[in-house]
Amino acid sequence: MVSTGLVKRCLVLLCGLFFMGLGISLVTRSALGTSPISSVPYVLCLAFPVTFGEFTIILTLIFFAAEVFIIGRSFPKRQYLQILVAFSLGFFVDLGMYLSAGVRPDFYPEQIAVVLAGSAVLAFGIFLQVTANVILNPGEGLVRAIAEKTHKRFGIVKVFFDTSLVAAAALISLAAFGTIEGFREGTVISAILVGYIILGIAFVYARYGCEKWLADEPGRDR
Repeated sequence: MVSTGLVKRCLVLLCGLFFMGLGISLVTRSALGTSPISSVPYVLCLAFPVTFGEFTIILTLIFFAAEVFIIGRSFPKRQYLQILVAFSLGFFVDLGMYLSAGVRPDFYPEQIAVVLAGSAVLAFGIFLQVTANVILNPGEGLVRAIAEKTHKRFGIVKVFFDTSLVAAAALISLAAFGTIEGFREGTVISAILVGYIILGIAFVYARYGCEKWLADEPGRDR
């Protein structure tokens, strides 16, 4: 039978994807740029009649395909469920854009506040996804695959990966509009803050023993 712990982790993963989509949307609504991982889909949705979330799905599936190619035959079969993660994240990005439609900050302090709020929500979503420990997000999975293949530290590859995405978005934007869209100080703030906020959440999570909630209940689902 499916364990109680697994059911809980799947629910946590789903909640994490929701908050990730909402956080990405809030950072984007600040009009000070978008998060690095979303920079390419955002610029593309400005250039083509396809939604932010739909382009997120397409790019995430490309990440997944690249991850499978790099790992090869040893790719874990369970991780093929990353395809569902890709579609779920794209859906939640569009849902987040819908829910945050009324967020239209007019003044710079308000824009900064929205970036900070969006970064916090995004960090919480990423934390939940990692804590669930069920299925990798294809973006993170690709970074891990590259790190293992090149024998480089995950953090170093992650920085290079995000920087490459922002550079690609800038080139697409210049080709389509003649200006750089989707990259401003909000992108930098989000890129820096999210990691530190995740560390803070992880500290609180460990401090109060919240991880026990995800464990199987004794005597259940045996």
